[in-house]
Amino acid sequence: MPKIITRFAPSPTGFLHIGGARTALFNWLFAKHHGGKFLLRIEDTDRKRSTDGAVKAILAGMKWLGLNWDGEAYSQYERRERHTQVAMQMLADGQAYRCYCTAEELLIMRNKARADGKTRLYDGVWRDRDPSESPAGIEPVIRLRAPLDGQTTIQDSIQGRVTVSNATLDDMILLRADGTPTYMLAVVVDDHDMEISHVVRGDDHLTNTFRQIQIYNAMNWELPVFAHMPLLHGADGAKLSKRHGALGVEAYREMGFLPEAVNNYLLRLGWAHGDNEIINQKQAIEWFDLSGVGKSSSRFDMDKLNNLNSHYINQCDNAHLVELVLPKVSQLIDGGIAPEAKTRLINGMSGLKERVKNIIELADNAQIYCITRPVIIEGKAAAALDDLGLKMIEAAIQELSILELWSNKKLNQIIHKIAEKNDIGLGKIAQPLRSALSGSLPSPGIFEVMEVLGKEETLERLKDVV
Repeated sequence: MPKIITRFAPSPTGFLHIGGARTALFNWLFAKHHGGKFLLRIEDTDRKRSTDGAVKAILAGMKWLGLNWDGEAYSQYERRERHTQVAMQMLADGQAYRCYCTAEELLIMRNKARADGKTRLYDGVWRDRDPSESPAGIEPVIRLRAPLDGQTTIQDSIQGRVTVSNATLDDMILLRADGTPTYMLAVVVDDHDMEISHVVRGDDHLTNTFRQIQIYNAMNWELPVFAHMPLLHGADGAKLSKRHGALGVEAYREMGFLPEAVNNYLLRLGWAHGDNEIINQKQAIEWFDLSGVGKSSSRFDMDKLNNLNSHYINQCDNAHLVELVLPKVSQLIDGGIAPEAKTRLINGMSGLKERVKNIIELADNAQIYCITRPVIIEGKAAAALDDLGLKMIEAAIQELSILELWSNKKLNQIIHKIAEKNDIGLGKIAQPLRSALSGSLPSPGIFEVMEVLGKEETLERLKDVV
């Protein structure tokens, strides 16, 4: 098999959209599976809408997902002289021509074509006219001399064989009147020059592909393999939008998703490998091929993404989770975190991560190990510290002070013993203890909290309330 080279080519007019991230992932996996190259090209020919901020956001999103590209990221705009060179070559070879239609003439032409039920909106008026007939003061565009009859066929790796009549395709513009190349020309020249072997993109580009093939043919260039993926839909079957979760990749990072979970979820949107739902990166590279991509649209389901994220958090290395969580905890706690916070979090992370779906929840729960004394006690937590509650805390302080082996099991035994001695249910002592140790913060089991906090910190927090 020839060298596999794929590319991801986003427009820098916004953030890296979640649908675009899936396209990037599929291209990356296909290249990695075949030992090929994965290139990144920023299609920034639209200078009015392209921004440096969007470029930075795209690069950051790709890096966060771990979709590293080979070489430097290309700028399509910086290659505009090459695009112009190809257009002029096509003009010299008779594969393109100058069109001097005014905007008003084009409007009349399009309206008439639509009224006649035609899809070819430009009638080719300048296709065979002598440029000497051109009106004064009109800068021409350069149009492709597209075939008027016959068909253009794509043997698509996902959609199968797709054919369109050439009579429905316009003589598209290659160079605008100001001399700037159009997207349709630039993308073909770039894909050819970068030796892209497989163009894997959304099926919203399928119509563009028929037009782009005509440029390949006019230049006698070899066609890449095309593969058009069905677009993502929302859970209700409608086109994916912000209300469904069609946000930028950075939004998912801010919402506390792990990149491993996002990649796994996006992989399963339109691609399958048996009944496997949990697929790590190594497996994905080993198994991925375009034959597994379906023809039907996939539905974006936030609940499934949350469940996957919960799985990956549980599987994640505790020390790595602590590094992710600490900055977020610091933002939640006024006055900074306790010096012992990192050590406590490492010791308590196994219990914390079992109960959360995202890093935001994890950071919220992790506060109990990071706050400094005295613990602020609010709401229902304060109500638990009534006369009986304080009495039970005093009893706990007395028993815990002489406890030598500070373990979850021994702590459990001591607190149960106090409850039995005072003829009360376990909740009558466990809840005041939880209130004193955590304030109103969510937390793991009370004995686990006491074990992680350690003897000294536990007793000092309890003494603070009595």
